[in-house]
Amino acid sequence: MNETLSLTQILRVFGLFILTAIAELLGCYFPYLILNQGKSAWLWIPTAISLMIFVWLLTLHPAASGKIYAAYGGVYIFTALLWLRFVDQAVLTRWDILGGIIVLIGAAIIILQPQGLVR
Repeated sequence: MNETLSLTQILRVFGLFILTAIAELLGCYFPYLILNQGKSAWLWIPTAISLMIFVWLLTLHPAASGKIYAAYGGVYIFTALLWLRFVDQAVLTRWDILGGIIVLIGAAIIILQPQGLVR
């Protein structure tokens, strides 16, 4: 069995986690817009769709659910900080950036370990 990880395999796993995080963020952002910004209740439809996609994407990872959730948590935090910066237009502090890098490194260690999430 070939133990060498390809860049394509690694990017596929991280890309899947990023898509999963975006689906979850949208599933939380739409209700925020409805409840806090007075936007249309029609946004409940894309909320439900986003959360269904989020759950479905989590099932595409070939590992035990606990390992998936642990790795996903780090990627989610990093993606949420990007969302904060580019969607909410908030300025990230150096502490935000450092924390995001640390959790992304932690997620990478879980994902890239032998018997990790890259197959």
